[in-house]
Amino acid sequence: MSQSDYDDLICFEKLNRADQDEMVVVVYECVDPVRGCDPNSEMDDTNAKRILQTESNTLGSRNHRLAAVRLGLLCVLLLTAITLPWFMFTAERDNLQTSYTKMTTDRDQLQKERDGLERKLSELERIISQQEWIFFNSSLYHISTKEKSWDESRQFCRERGADLLIINSREEQDFIYKFRRGQWAWIGLTYKDRERVWRWVDSSALTTGFWSRGEATGSGLCVVTGYGPDAVLNWNNYYCEREYIWICEKRVFT
Repeated sequence: MSQSDYDDLICFEKLNRADQDEMVVVVYECVDPVRGCDPNSEMDDTNAKRILQTESNTLGSRNHRLAAVRLGLLCVLLLTAITLPWFMFTAERDNLQTSYTKMTTDRDQLQKERDGLERKLSELERIISQQEWIFFNSSLYHISTKEKSWDESRQFCRERGADLLIINSREEQDFIYKFRRGQWAWIGLTYKDRERVWRWVDSSALTTGFWSRGEATGSGLCVVTGYGPDAVLNWNNYYCEREYIWICEKRVFT
């Protein structure tokens, strides 16, 4: 082989290798365009995009609904948190108002009772200062120094805010025995013919009596205490027109 032929062979191989490299480059360059130009491949991409878009829209819609539900629950919780304390406050306020009203009523009642007690004490001091009345067991007693009929005796007592004596207990009867100084004295007990019953001046019926002879006898309609020597059983009835001393009673604490 001549030097000229050898040089031509080397040149051919170089050209052939260059053509092969160019073909490889062309093949690689044509791969993407060919794939992009494939209608099936383009449809698959479009469908994939649509599916992804649909899923994205569905997920967004779910997220919106979930957010709306959460917002609604939050509003309910906030409304409950606001209204519940308000109702509790209103109920407590009403209870306090009721308690305050009751306390005010009780205070006014106590004030009224205190004022009444002070008036009674003032009257008691005034009466006692006159040295005509004696205090015993929540009442004031006055014994006269003159003698009058039963009706006149009662009138005297009532003109002074009192009435003839009403004896309600053995204790009071014992006190009157010492108080009357051994004299017969009118008390506030009379016999009612129509009713056939003994009544006190306050219209209450006699329940416990201290008669000197066990039971009231005779035709008298009014009662005196001090008849006979017995310290307890010493009541007797006489005509109301007869004149004796009398005992007035004024109740201070009733």
